[in-house]
Amino acid sequence: MGVYQGNDLRKITGGLKSSRRDKRKFEMGRLPTETKLHTEDIREKIRVMGGNAKIKLKYVTFANVYNPSDRSYKKVKILEVEEVPSNREYARRGIIVKGAKIRTEMGEAIVTSRPGQDGVINAILVQK
Repeated sequence: MGVYQGNDLRKITGGLKSSRRDKRKFEMGRLPTETKLHTEDIREKIRVMGGNAKIKLKYVTFANVYNPSDRSYKKVKILEVEEVPSNREYARRGIIVKGAKIRTEMGEAIVTSRPGQDGVINAILVQK
């Protein structure tokens, strides 16, 4: 199923517009990638507009966590998704998006990357 990203179907008031042309390939969108915890990392490479590539992270085990106190990065295991400010349901289902609070082996961290677009999870350790 395709997701249409064009804006020529409805008026601002909500009424339908008469179509002046067909839908275009570049207006086609995709369903969001819901990155979940798993025992291994699984990525998917897709072609996007302009012939470019996008790496989607389907399942993940590890995150690159930045520790501000000693200014170092470390690859640590993700234990669980604690909170997702954008959608409470995501936390219940264990879906990781940008801004999500995750519990890692180092402690609690906030995701700063977009896993469904970047193909990696970068996070900053929360200082208590």
